[in-house]
Amino acid sequence: MTFSIVGRDSETGDLGVAVASKFLAVGAVVPYVRFGAGAVATQSYANPTFGPRGLELLQQGLSPEQVAACFEESDPDFAQRQFGLVSASGHSLSFTGSECHSWAGGLSGPDYAIQGNILAGAEVVQAMLESWQASAGQPLPRRLLGALQAGDRAGAHQRGRQSAALVCAGQGRGYAGLSDDWLNLRADDHADPCSELERLLDIHDLLFGRPEETRPLTPEELTWLRGLLQREGYAQELPAGAWDPQTEQATWDLYGSENLEERWAAGGHFDLRALDYLRGKFGA
Repeated sequence: MTFSIVGRDSETGDLGVAVASKFLAVGAVVPYVRFGAGAVATQSYANPTFGPRGLELLQQGLSPEQVAACFEESDPDFAQRQFGLVSASGHSLSFTGSECHSWAGGLSGPDYAIQGNILAGAEVVQAMLESWQASAGQPLPRRLLGALQAGDRAGAHQRGRQSAALVCAGQGRGYAGLSDDWLNLRADDHADPCSELERLLDIHDLLFGRPEETRPLTPEELTWLRGLLQREGYAQELPAGAWDPQTEQATWDLYGSENLEERWAAGGHFDLRALDYLRGKFGA
């Protein structure tokens, strides 16, 4: 049992795949994403060469239909395969071979391809599509995960649950803005992998999200922060009054310990998500 959604954000060009399966570490086999090329999910007696090869062919400008034809030409077991493709321009295809275990099938349209095998029925992929359509405007990882969870609730897990993965790429969205590889989260062996994936995505958003709203600390908050920095050993003594270089350095050290560097705002301004996290962990 494996079900997946391949998707593209039409506004940003971000690409991604979300997949869940009764299979150990499905994220190591099914999802492949490359910004500017496309995204591929290969499953049901998966041919893992379809991932990198599909991305290369999409990068060369072949349509999803042409990529599928190349797959068929080179694979004698093509009837056992299932895959979804979305190109960088949003063209898509979902293929289910005639020898895939039932229920097996998929849906595709502009910017998405949904597919699954050994499912309760067609209602699973329909539920995934409805979630995808209803979540338009949300960030791509949340849309993909929401569709995956909708499929899980609709009966995709009839043979059980084991693993799930979420992979996304976007221009400059990687760590420190130095790559396009945005998100690669996996629940490799878990009783409720889709829920675990949501927990991991929440952590990822906290640690790797960038400041959207910042403000200076109030005098009371600054007093609290200095007390925290001294109590936790980031500074022995800090001056009172306005923000100063010593407080800034100690605060930067605290951010580093908590892996919050991506949310850093210099000069005494604070990202509100980071501030909420620190208050929750260390007490207000």
